[in-house]
Amino acid sequence: MHIAEGFLPPMQAAAWTAVAAPFVVHGGYAVVRQIREHPESRLLLGAAGAFTFVLSAIKLPSVTGSSSHPTGTGLGAVLFRPPVMAFLGTVVLLFQALLLAHGGITTLGANAFSMAIVGPWVGYAAWRVTRALNAPASVGIFFAMFFADLSTYCTTSIQLGLAFPDPTSGVIGAVAKFLSVFAVTQIPLAVIEGLLGVLVFRVLRRVASVELIKLGVLDRRRRRAGDFEEEEADVVP
Repeated sequence: MHIAEGFLPPMQAAAWTAVAAPFVVHGGYAVVRQIREHPESRLLLGAAGAFTFVLSAIKLPSVTGSSSHPTGTGLGAVLFRPPVMAFLGTVVLLFQALLLAHGGITTLGANAFSMAIVGPWVGYAAWRVTRALNAPASVGIFFAMFFADLSTYCTTSIQLGLAFPDPTSGVIGAVAKFLSVFAVTQIPLAVIEGLLGVLVFRVLRRVASVELIKLGVLDRRRRRAGDFEEEEADVVP
């Protein structure tokens, strides 16, 4: 998904940066507010950023000028909401561009828009829908991770299609071609990422249930007055 340095036309690269910038700035304020209101969540916030960094650094060759990999943004979107991930995801992409030559500076706005903005919002929407349907939390996490991943690649395909329209079928044909190439690697990766997200969330429910309750992700249930039992904690939409 990381579009390589200099691969997009300058005007399009600048346009994607302009579109992504307000989301990232708002996300920065959301992170500051999150730390101020819930200082105990700083470790969990850092873990969400690290999770995204590690997963999205797993690079597989794909379309020329881009790559396939998990994104890891769906879990952070569920824990901290999409605005926070807009900032964290952009920081992750910046460090990867500078340290790993994964992505680029001129294409940072385009990559941020697809992975740090569209992906988290779509993943969070999937989480809310599954919870509204009273699906188990594990199902919600799976679909949040799955759709955050796939929507990122759909967005990247559109970005590449706009930059390199097909000579005969135009932008639509180019987008379809990019989607078909990405699908070979990305659909299996999205499934694996969803399963990994379920495992990580189950661990978090055991080791960080108090923090998750304060964040509003878990709902404390009491079977007896004044007595909280961890296994009674459930997930709220």
